[in-house]
Amino acid sequence: MHFIDFICTLSIMLLLLHQQINLISFVMKNLATLILSFVASASMLANISNSEKEALVKLYKATNGSQWTNKWDLNAPVESWYGVKIVGDKVIGLSLPNNHLVGQLPSEIGDLAHLQNLNLFKNDISGLIPSTIGNLKQLKTLNIAFNKLSGSLPANLTNATALVSIELFMNRLTGELPASIGNLQNLKTLSLFNNELTGTIPATLYTMKSLKVLLLSSNKLTGRLDKEVANLASLENLSLFENNMEGQVPFDLEKLNHLKEMNISYNMFSGLVSKNLAQLDTLNMTMINEKGLAVNLTVVDRNSAYANED
Repeated sequence: MHFIDFICTLSIMLLLLHQQINLISFVMKNLATLILSFVASASMLANISNSEKEALVKLYKATNGSQWTNKWDLNAPVESWYGVKIVGDKVIGLSLPNNHLVGQLPSEIGDLAHLQNLNLFKNDISGLIPSTIGNLKQLKTLNIAFNKLSGSLPANLTNATALVSIELFMNRLTGELPASIGNLQNLKTLSLFNNELTGTIPATLYTMKSLKVLLLSSNKLTGRLDKEVANLASLENLSLFENNMEGQVPFDLEKLNHLKEMNISYNMFSGLVSKNLAQLDTLNMTMINEKGLAVNLTVVDRNSAYANED
């Protein structure tokens, strides 16, 4: 009987040992899964460079971040900050439209070396456009429209040759368009309407064959619209409305096969205009004459217009 008791006791002990081994194995497996999950989660946390983080902090402080509509917790991980897009430990996007940014943009914004999209639309940003934005070699879209920016468009901006879209309308920009604008051969949209830009359209602008949208209305531009405008082969929308441009409207505009919208009225253009161009213009070529009165250009058939072109 003692031997049978011993066997039973041994069996029970072995059973309990087996259960303990299974329990340890279960715990170890789950612990390994937990560790792997922690490592994976940790690897997802952004580890951006100090210069990029400092640039973001400078922007926050320079534009009264404590009063933003959507604030940043500077003690929290950068990837949790509103409007900041991070991929591969690099800040590639910054989108803070209508977020009550007040103040001036710091020059350190040019330290966001991997930035592709910058959207600060409709805030209260004042002062100059930092020339350091030209350092952003990967920047594709720049939108600081509907703010209070002043000063001229910095020539260094055209060093950002990856730009596809520039929207700086509804500001207080002055000065002339930089001659280096032609460096932006990838640009499709240039929207600078409702500013106080002066001078003539630089000849280099007419070399921008990728340009689809050119909006320069409600400025103080002068000079002629060159017949080289026909080189803007991709152009779909042209607005020069309400400037001080003069001379003959180039009939070469008819060579722009993709042009769908045009408004060049309320300038001081003179001479004859073809029926096709008059119909394409939103206000049917209504100009301001030397006496300050609104007049319509004389519309003729295309052949007559070409024959009388200066």
